[in-house]
Amino acid sequence: MNTTKAVLALENGLIFTGYAFGDTSVECSGELVFNTAMSGYQEVLTDPSYKGQVVTFTYPHIGNYGVNPHDVESAAIQAEGIVVHEYSKTYSNWRATGSLSDYLKDAGKIGIEGIDTRQLVRVLRSEGAMRCIITTSTESHDELLNRVRTLPSMNGLDLCPLVTTKEKHTYHYNEGHENLLGITANPTFKIAALDFGIKNNILRRLVNVGCDVTVYPATTSYTEILESEPDGIFLSNGPGDPAAVTYAIETTKHLIDSSIPMFGICLGHQILALAFGANTYKLKFGHRGANHPVKNLLTEKIEITSQNHGFAVDIDSLPEFLEPTHINLNDNTLSGFRHKEKPVFCVQYHPEAAPGPHDSDYLFNDFVKNIIAAKALQKEQLA
Repeated sequence: MNTTKAVLALENGLIFTGYAFGDTSVECSGELVFNTAMSGYQEVLTDPSYKGQVVTFTYPHIGNYGVNPHDVESAAIQAEGIVVHEYSKTYSNWRATGSLSDYLKDAGKIGIEGIDTRQLVRVLRSEGAMRCIITTSTESHDELLNRVRTLPSMNGLDLCPLVTTKEKHTYHYNEGHENLLGITANPTFKIAALDFGIKNNILRRLVNVGCDVTVYPATTSYTEILESEPDGIFLSNGPGDPAAVTYAIETTKHLIDSSIPMFGICLGHQILALAFGANTYKLKFGHRGANHPVKNLLTEKIEITSQNHGFAVDIDSLPEFLEPTHINLNDNTLSGFRHKEKPVFCVQYHPEAAPGPHDSDYLFNDFVKNIIAAKALQKEQLA
C-alpha cells in the first residue's frame, strides 16, 4: 500500500482522498476525463491527444502488466496525471521492463489510487468533464478549490504546439520501435502528414500500406507541403479545441483546393470539417475507450472502434457537398464523412488501434486506393 496521502479536487467542489504513486513530489492539473478500456494504459498515457488532461481509468486494477519501451504512442507521457481505483504494485508480463509507478516517476508525473472510480465516473457523466488538481499538498480544501477554478478551460485551447514535431522528418518504422508485425512494406506513395499530435501506430499503419511518410509541424504552410509534391496528405489526431487551431484550418483550406487525396483522423477530422465550413462543439464528457460501436453508412456494417476525443462535428452543419459516412451508435454523433467529388475523407475514431481487431483497418487501404485513382487520373489528363 502506498502511504503518501493525496487528494483529487474537482471544480464542482468535490474532494476525493487517496494515495499518491509515481512522482509524489509533484502535483498535476487539467481536464478530468475517463477511459473505459480494460487495457492499454501505456498507450493512453503516451497518446498526445491526452495533453492537458488527467485520465481516470474505469478498469479497477491498473499497472498489473507493467510497461515496456515499445507500447508507446509518442516519446513521452502526455497525460498530466492518472486516477485509478487500485494501482497494482506487482506486475507480470513477458515484455515488461518496469512498473507503471516507476514509469510515472521517471517522467515526473503523479497518479492517485484508492479512489472510488465508479462514483467519480458517474459524476463526470452527469456533470461533464471538468478541471481538477491531484496534489499531496496539505493546503485547505477551500484554497485548493480556488486554484482549480482558475485553471484554463479546454474550450478555446490550442495544445498542438506542445505536442507537434519541432521539425520536418521522415518516419522510419524500425527507429526506436520493435517490429512485432514484421513489416517489410516497400514505400510507394509519398505522404505528407501534418502532425497535430500524431500517434506512432498511425505512422506504422501508413508505412504498412506502402507509404513513405514525411511528418510536418502543425504550423507548416500549405506552400511548403505542396512544394514537396506529395501523393497524399494526412491530418493527424491531437489535443485541445479544434476551432482554436486556426492556422491548421487555413492551411487545410488551401490543401483541399489542390485536389490531392486527404485522410483525417480525430482532430484531423474536425479540422477538415471546419475548413469545409462546418462547426464543432464540445461533448459533455467525450468518447474515450476501446469498444465504441460505429455504423458504416456506406456498407451498413458495425465497427467496434477505439475513440479518444472531447469535441465533435455538428452533423447538421455539414455543407451539401459532404456526405456522412459513419455514425456513433452510442449517441448518434458524426463519426466520419467524405467529400462527394474530391478524394477527401475522415473519421472520428482510431482505426490504427484495432480493437475489433481489424474492423476499421480498411480505411488506410481506402486512402491508398484514392491515391492510386488520383495518379491514374493525372496520367490520363497528361496523355
